[in-house]
Amino acid sequence: MGFNPFGQLGELKKMRDQAMKVQKELQAEELTVEKNGVEVVISGDQKIKELNSNGKSDKDIKEAINEAVKKSQEVAAQKLSQMSGGLGGLLGQ
Repeated sequence: MGFNPFGQLGELKKMRDQAMKVQKELQAEELTVEKNGVEVVISGDQKIKELNSNGKSDKDIKEAINEAVKKSQEVAAQKLSQMSGGLGGLLGQ
């Protein structure tokens, strides 16, 4: 029995389905970050949901947003690493 391209297509579909599931989970996840008196609510897929600057400077706002984006990236990386198999199975590793 030789190479079966349809087997790999099945694996690709499975990975795509897992990725879409993770994306939906990230969209539903919300993180709240408070830094320098600025509060940022960001979704796991890095969309700013709420920003309360409380009259703070642009620098303080920028730092709070950067911190929120960093935390959302960490959550996304964690969820993606939980995808079973990852690309290793597809690439034969």
